[in-house]
Amino acid sequence: MGIASQDALDQLSAQIDQLDPKLKHTFQNMHQGNPKHTLTRFLKAREWSALKANKMLVDCLNWRMQNQIDDILCKPITPANLYRGIRESQLMGLSGYSKQGVPVFAIGAGLSTFDKASVNYYIQSHIQMNEYRDRVLLPAASRKYGRYIGTCFKVLDMTGLKLSSLSNLKLVSLMAAIDDLNYPEKTETYYIVNAPYIFSACWKVVKPLLQERTRRKVQVLDGCGRDELLKIMDYASLPHFCKRNGSRSSRCYSSSDLDDCYSLDHPFHQEFYSYIVQQAKSKNNESLIKHGSVHVDVPEPAPEETEIINTIESELHKIGNQNGTSRSLSGLKII
Repeated sequence: MGIASQDALDQLSAQIDQLDPKLKHTFQNMHQGNPKHTLTRFLKAREWSALKANKMLVDCLNWRMQNQIDDILCKPITPANLYRGIRESQLMGLSGYSKQGVPVFAIGAGLSTFDKASVNYYIQSHIQMNEYRDRVLLPAASRKYGRYIGTCFKVLDMTGLKLSSLSNLKLVSLMAAIDDLNYPEKTETYYIVNAPYIFSACWKVVKPLLQERTRRKVQVLDGCGRDELLKIMDYASLPHFCKRNGSRSSRCYSSSDLDDCYSLDHPFHQEFYSYIVQQAKSKNNESLIKHGSVHVDVPEPAPEETEIINTIESELHKIGNQNGTSRSLSGLKII
């Protein structure tokens, strides 16, 4: 860390020391004993400006307090069949760990339909997975490997991505806004696999709009990406859609196959959901285990993110015109 970076860290640390006690408490819940690393993440997200990073962090802490994020792992989504539907339509799971102990999350970006529950449930599920990663998985990995591990890898499978599926992009953009503003710099690298033409076309126009720091995180791999991913993880940690040659579906295995880390029957999701249920019971508050989603205020996307979404929308209409499907896209308003 350079002198300027250390100065920014010292300035931000001094500002955080002046926080209201309630904000300090939620900051402790957030940093899990690693305040320096947490402050560094916010500084990176704001190009090492202590002033901007402080505003971002205070906004994040207020968001956590106002939406009771510290207690969100005590609020299971019930009944179980509803949660199963969410898992079948919001395809995400932990496939394993890299050779250095970094968690590897698999995401079925092309085949997630988000059509089994309301938006609030999907937002709740997304935040709960973030919090479980930060409070349970990453501390456990740090203890196991004897060093601080504070980030993850994400492997995004674009199998099944088509024009009509991009109507879900508004919900995805809401989740991205939550992550950008409240969980910055938690993803080390995004690996894109099984990318069809529609993704390649959008990526070509979006890439120049991204900050260099973000562009460096995105790697578009050939086919299912197996050979490249095996350089950083063992075969057992590969997402199921990367274990066969060629572009294979995110659902190429049966739903009962425990190798499918999207499935509620996968050990990760069993442990994840059981943890939330047990946390609720430990609070001795039966009102926490009840039907109904948790409403979380979603921040507005930053202007640059809105520009990116508008650019994607424009490119999709161009593709629709080329393919003679412009009429089917006429009602597709992403944001």
